[in-house]
Amino acid sequence: MANAVKVKDSLFGQKQTKLLMDLLVYVVLSIVGIIFIMPFAWMVANSFKDIRGIYKFPPEFIPEVWHFENYTEAWTATHFDIGFLNSALVAAAVVLGQVVTASLAGYSFARLRYPGRDKIFLLYISLMMVPFTVLLIPLYIQMRAFGWVSTLQAVIVPFLFTPWGTFMMRQFMVTIPRELEDAARIDGCGFFRTYWLIILPLTKPALATLAIFTFVNTWNSYQWPLIVLAKPKVKTLPLLLASFQNQSAMRTPWHLIMAASTFVVVPVLIAFVVGQKYYVRGIVTTGIKGGG
Repeated sequence: MANAVKVKDSLFGQKQTKLLMDLLVYVVLSIVGIIFIMPFAWMVANSFKDIRGIYKFPPEFIPEVWHFENYTEAWTATHFDIGFLNSALVAAAVVLGQVVTASLAGYSFARLRYPGRDKIFLLYISLMMVPFTVLLIPLYIQMRAFGWVSTLQAVIVPFLFTPWGTFMMRQFMVTIPRELEDAARIDGCGFFRTYWLIILPLTKPALATLAIFTFVNTWNSYQWPLIVLAKPKVKTLPLLLASFQNQSAMRTPWHLIMAASTFVVVPVLIAFVVGQKYYVRGIVTTGIKGGG
């Protein structure tokens, strides 16, 4: 009887300890979440203030008067409609290109057998170790030779291929059972039909992860577009956002910058929310080590 009481007390103590640990984890995660959310909340709150509300001290989080016209002014001040269209076009083209090329290359490195396959793969992914800064001048010279300076091709074509995306797709594809492909070949499926009907549907998590990462990186890209896009009609949103700082000789229009920043952030948040389920699965699954 005494032993039973001791076991019961021990189980109760373990349960309490687990509850306390879970509570501690939730509290820490909540604090971290608030720290990450606060800059975005502050940005949105300031986007509804006027210039006097921005510089008011002590600062106030909630505006006294909500200036919804800031969004209209920010949208029209530097042709944000053109920049939004350019960014959307560039991001869509790069995402589509990287999804196609990375999935095809990943399938080749994961499933096909040919001489030098692994050496070619290692050589290709070794390009990830080359800083992009090193490539800026050669890439610009190449774009100028092609006549692509100040055209959207200059910010699309060089980024249609991705060693990182190929590596991720290859790591995911090696976890797919080969029996599925063997069954497809028995049914008469060739290379591309097997890739289209068998492999792609099973790699949705990895494809979604690649698409989200590519979209965010392309949408937020600033350095290379700043170098290669000089004409206003081809500038992307990050370039137009930076131009706000030069519009006023007296004060930086932070209220318009906050409104414009909200425009820039919203598509990224939508992309993450839409692909969140596949994104998490892709991050977990592509970390599995395998061999072809």
